[in-house]
Amino acid sequence: MIHLSVDRGLLRREPIEYESLSIDEKSFHKGHSYLTVLSDPETGTVIDVGEGRTKKETKALINRSLNSSQQSKVKTVSMDMSKAYIHAIKEVLPDSHICFDKFHLVKYLNDAVDKVRRREVKEQEELIKTRYIWLKNPENLTEKQRLKFEATDLANYKTSRAWRIKENFRAIHFKQRSEEAFILLNQWIRNAQKCGMGQLIKVADMFDAHMQGIVNAMVYAIAERLNGKLQEIKLTVRGYRTFERFKSALLFFHGGLSLYPLKTQ
Repeated sequence: MIHLSVDRGLLRREPIEYESLSIDEKSFHKGHSYLTVLSDPETGTVIDVGEGRTKKETKALINRSLNSSQQSKVKTVSMDMSKAYIHAIKEVLPDSHICFDKFHLVKYLNDAVDKVRRREVKEQEELIKTRYIWLKNPENLTEKQRLKFEATDLANYKTSRAWRIKENFRAIHFKQRSEEAFILLNQWIRNAQKCGMGQLIKVADMFDAHMQGIVNAMVYAIAERLNGKLQEIKLTVRGYRTFERFKSALLFFHGGLSLYPLKTQ
């Protein structure tokens, strides 16, 4: 029924001119099976879903989903730093601005902070069972977690210093002029590169190499409205072991489609 409803909705969908697009990868079952979600970040609507995450597959997804007129109207594309996605956009939408969205940038930093903690916990027993304390936003900590965080933060471990670097990045405002964005980002990168922690330095170097895309994201401040929703669908449809089933579920719940049969006289 979901398949039939989605097919019906796609046939009814009128061409829409999108100024902003978002590209995101998701795994859909165990064993490194991935799909690419093309969406409208302004409304959180899934435009289409493609199997795989290569440059060829991404180009095919965009060309299938958007006609030449629609493609010419796209100004920004939000994504992570996947080389395949970057090259695909440069070839298919060469006039658009690539933006590396804040959600994925913070995810890179969270991964780095966790790597610092995993190495340091071997020497500092106080860091045992503190993983989620350093990954959560401070305002989301429980009272017990907050007390544990304060105790370990005051000890000035490498983990807490790595966390502060990550939080300094989170504090950068994503909605400002390009000149100011460049200065703030460049300052954060140079400070992070001097931290002495290889995991953070690696991320800082990556941000440095992709500075223009991050500055674009800071200037255009595109909202990422789908990440949480896609994760919910992923958890809901664990039993959907094929690409087609997962694709239909994403479009059924978040495709903004007209799904109901038309009334007949």
